[in-house]
Amino acid sequence: MSANIDPVLAQAATWLSQGHEVALATVTRTWGSAPRRAGSHMAVRVDGAFEGSVSGGCVEGAVAQAAVEVVSTGEAQMLEFGVTNERAWEVGLACGGSIAVRVEPVTPEAANLLARLMEAQEEGRPVVLATRLEDGAQALLGAEASDPEWGGAEIGRCLRADRALTIEDGVFLRPYNPPPEAVVVGAVHIAQALVPMTERAGFGVTVIDPRTAFATQDRFPGARLLAVWPEEALADLEFHSRTAVVALTHDPKIDDPVLKAAVASPAFYVGALGGRKTHQQRRERLVSEGLGAAEVDRIRGPIGLPIGARTPEEIAVAILAEMVDALRNPDADPLSR
Repeated sequence: MSANIDPVLAQAATWLSQGHEVALATVTRTWGSAPRRAGSHMAVRVDGAFEGSVSGGCVEGAVAQAAVEVVSTGEAQMLEFGVTNERAWEVGLACGGSIAVRVEPVTPEAANLLARLMEAQEEGRPVVLATRLEDGAQALLGAEASDPEWGGAEIGRCLRADRALTIEDGVFLRPYNPPPEAVVVGAVHIAQALVPMTERAGFGVTVIDPRTAFATQDRFPGARLLAVWPEEALADLEFHSRTAVVALTHDPKIDDPVLKAAVASPAFYVGALGGRKTHQQRRERLVSEGLGAAEVDRIRGPIGLPIGARTPEEIAVAILAEMVDALRNPDADPLSR
């Protein structure tokens, strides 16, 4: 299975291919300190087997029971659980939040839509699955879609924020973005700490360093390594809105070509290692080489959140935290330095 494909959808497709009847449960709205965010989902077989989660274990039993009912009747159900709801206490949702969960049978039409959705994920195309909650009608929408029937401009906003939402006219938008990617320039000691952390956070990672003694599989098991000069590496890379670029070498010959390409791209995060003096020198150098002030301002430096990090591992934590903040809060100001 491709790493791009949602494992819940993949399991649902596998069960369907084996002849099982399947329902899909999706969190469509949350209030307060809900255990899972909107868009979280689980696939359920009629025999009770399930993949995924809508509440971290609190209400899965009740949702599985509803799944059996919707498969039997062919009609979707909308469930709500919250601390003021007597049923919520029965099933154990006592976190202080509330959730709404739509449970729907995977009909032949839905299975076809599921196959198209997985194909888009396999190809790395961002898409939105739109569901009209009143009647269950669905549409699979690309990143450029703006059909007012399915949310108009909200479709693009949903993808950019990578956050599911229900809009006023009762349409639920669930984004399916390709996994984020990190391009790490410099196979240095900080990179050795940063790369596995970043992979565990769900990023695909590419490491660039022309120094073959540094860029080895022993030092970076599992990462994609480009042991070539940046100009050559850039021919194999595409920086998009789900790309973070991290420069760690302090060497302008290695860092600068990638930084120049990154600030001219839609990359959501561009950062470079170095203290304030080093970063100011970097800024002046890049401006003298033709970059505009707005482009240079995109480079975060000193890199990472200001947590007082000293060791390579602590610096890696600070960098990854700043990357995640930029990814998850694209419309917010960067956390203050």
